[in-house]
Amino acid sequence: MTDTPAIELKGISKAFGPVQANKDISIRVMPGTIHGIIGENGAGKSTLMSILYGFYKADAGEVWINGKKTEIPDSQAAISAGIGMVFQHFKLVQNFTVLENVILGAEDGPMLRPSLARARGVLKQLSEEYELSVDPEQLIENLSVGHQQRVEILKALYREADILILDEPTGVLTPAEADHLFRILDNLRSEGKTIILITHKLREIMEITDTVSVMRRGEMTATVKTAETSPEQLAELMVGRKVLLRVDKVPAQPGAPVLQVENLRHTDSHGVERLKGISLEVRAGEILGVAGVAGNGQSELLEVLGGYADATGTVRVNGSELPLAGGQADGQSRRARGIAHVPEDRQTEGLIMPYTAWENTVFGYHRDPRYQSGPLMNNAMIRAEAQDKMTRYDVRPPNPDLAAKNFSGGNQQKIVLAREIERDPDILLVGQPTRGVDIGAIEFIHQEIVRLRDQGKAILLVSVELDEIFSLSDRIAVMFDGQIMGERLPDETDQTELGLLMAGVTEMPGGDPIQAIDASLEDKEAREAEQHD
Repeated sequence: MTDTPAIELKGISKAFGPVQANKDISIRVMPGTIHGIIGENGAGKSTLMSILYGFYKADAGEVWINGKKTEIPDSQAAISAGIGMVFQHFKLVQNFTVLENVILGAEDGPMLRPSLARARGVLKQLSEEYELSVDPEQLIENLSVGHQQRVEILKALYREADILILDEPTGVLTPAEADHLFRILDNLRSEGKTIILITHKLREIMEITDTVSVMRRGEMTATVKTAETSPEQLAELMVGRKVLLRVDKVPAQPGAPVLQVENLRHTDSHGVERLKGISLEVRAGEILGVAGVAGNGQSELLEVLGGYADATGTVRVNGSELPLAGGQADGQSRRARGIAHVPEDRQTEGLIMPYTAWENTVFGYHRDPRYQSGPLMNNAMIRAEAQDKMTRYDVRPPNPDLAAKNFSGGNQQKIVLAREIERDPDILLVGQPTRGVDIGAIEFIHQEIVRLRDQGKAILLVSVELDEIFSLSDRIAVMFDGQIMGERLPDETDQTELGLLMAGVTEMPGGDPIQAIDASLEDKEAREAEQHD
């Protein structure tokens, strides 16, 4: 291996107005290695990679590729320099084929037929070499998320990229698909490719990378060999203090059923059935975790239970049936029945961003007679309660007059949690509680959810993060294609089994699990296409 870095960034700085996103960052990435970059939400990781890929121009600093100073004014220059990037949200044309997406922007000339013929041969070679098998004639819209990701990697390799940047590549994959991706990355590394992996999952960093760099508040705080560090050390480098990575909780003491759901069905505005006879139960003093890849009905389950969407079936809270359609099925009536709801998207469903923190701490509960002072609301009382909540939930800065949009994601989430938990609900519906939240805030949020459970409350937790599901749940239900595929106890299952259930595979396959997952996902996509038609 050569001593010349594949990538060297020297003194990179970038500001957006008063916000210093990157400050004097220097980093060396050696060829033929997988280099991880981690940091809290807003640490500057994506900005740094966007500079490397030509989306942003640095205010100061230099980029060196394979020992040569290189100007990268745009993404075309990055591609010419041998850099490819796979974004967290794929850049694919949905009604184009795999082949058409691969050559888009890299055609050999005005006539497409020679380009398509050449690309078909190159794709076949790349697919065999790197385990990137995908049908070149398939439309993107008919492919699973895992296969779409393979297309993004093939696009970069087709353009002869020697350096590959992947931004949060496993966020939408099952564990088995993530393992397959890691095999692909391992193959690429063995062929001499250089890979930069941006992820917030410390387990993945430890599993696949050779070296890891840690960013905090726009600065590079450390670069270490992965084999010489630990998740605990990396977490401390990310937040500047020791962090408890595992949830500290005593065994649950479940009581009587609080939430009972039987044969719940919901059809969306396109006529696609999203909930297909869901039945589940959550008892007092327990956390039922619902695992699944995004888009398999978990969001619709929370919406129906929270009063946002109509459905058929039966839902009981403390033995009393809830209306599932019509004017009585709304969030206000749900709250009156002891249901609190922390929605999946805090910014569009949990907060009104231009309003102040103290106003947001009372939304949904503002009709409570306690908050009335004659015909007007008692704003002084609401503001005082908000100040108390912000102090107890460690919201930073603890300023109730600051607009919600001016808080970080983690602090926005704490405002929503404080509002819902402090109402002393019988059941808490919580969706993606730590999405886009830094490690320090994750620790606090997990502790609050467990504290509520220990007070005898029932909690329905929806999360795409399997580590979070395992850490918090007393029981785990797995959803796929609008159905419950099975229930498991955390200490009687593992990520492999849950990952297969998340892909609709109910029996352990004898061969490659990826083939079983692909077949299951293809069946699901065919059913959805039929319903749309």
